[in-house]
Amino acid sequence: MREYAQEYIEDLKRALDDFPHFHFQRFIEVLLNAYHDEQHIFIMGNGGSASTASHWVADLNKGCCLDYRKKFKAISLCDSISSMLAYANDLSYEEIFVEQLKNFLVPGDVVIGISGSGNSKNVLKAIDYANEHGGITVGLCGFSGGQLYRLVQFPILVRVDD
Repeated sequence: MREYAQEYIEDLKRALDDFPHFHFQRFIEVLLNAYHDEQHIFIMGNGGSASTASHWVADLNKGCCLDYRKKFKAISLCDSISSMLAYANDLSYEEIFVEQLKNFLVPGDVVIGISGSGNSKNVLKAIDYANEHGGITVGLCGFSGGQLYRLVQFPILVRVDD
């Protein structure tokens, strides 16, 4: 167990050493521009990435702005289970995020896709829609980045194969 823990810590150190700080700095600028321009920020992902999306929304909407009158306008596309299941049932699982964007996205809004592999079809479909309709797209991905890395305007690739 001790060997596993040490290896895990070493992997984290490598990931932080290789972290794309320049791309992350650009991502922060995108978020701050959305804040100042009062644009919406839509975040999505599957599985653990869905939890990350929900957590980020909570942090942006409350944690970052607790003492400010002006707030971020962040929405997790993962939080309306009934909407997601209705789209999945009536259309397909690949449509669960893009159909929500069709209701709310306006040009200049930020759309963030989180996908470890970078190949989650429902995330890719929503990012593609956002690109075609004036959205500002960000992708957070691991491994080699997959299709998400190439599709978004602001990619953040953390090269971890786990």
